[in-house]
Amino acid sequence: MHCPFCGHTETKVIDSRLAGEGRQIRRRRECLACTERFTTFESAELLLPMVVKSDRSREPFDEEKLRAGMHRALEKRPVSRETVDDAVARICHKLRSLGEREIASRAVGEMVMEELRHLDEVAYVRFASVYRSFQDIEAFRTEIDQLRRHNRRRDSSKDQLPLLPGGDPVDEDK
Repeated sequence: MHCPFCGHTETKVIDSRLAGEGRQIRRRRECLACTERFTTFESAELLLPMVVKSDRSREPFDEEKLRAGMHRALEKRPVSRETVDDAVARICHKLRSLGEREIASRAVGEMVMEELRHLDEVAYVRFASVYRSFQDIEAFRTEIDQLRRHNRRRDSSKDQLPLLPGGDPVDEDK
């Protein structure tokens, strides 16, 4: 680390502490040449993949763009900012977990729709209408029918109690 005062290349760490809710390390340093003290922050650099758009152009993944799109879909809906932040964090985690250098924008859009389906059905349909370029009311009807079928499947699996605590529902005839 170069000293910001004299440019000397050697400094020593005097103190280290966690900062930024444990996401950063705050280091207090002292220059070995001029003895001036300064603070640095260290955080992990986690790379997200490049997004390949439908026209084959590429752009860096932008978490704020993702968040803004979700907020737009959730406008005037009863979903807290913290809930949206959690959904964005889950999407970013999935993207990092893939370990890919590039990902199709369509795949990112599908991840967003999956999160919105769990957060708010109206926001899900709003996002889907733009994302899938609905041309008429029939496209809306089809999407809503699919959403209802998905919810019925999810709700029917809740009717059966698990055989053991924390287990999956099991057929009692076995």
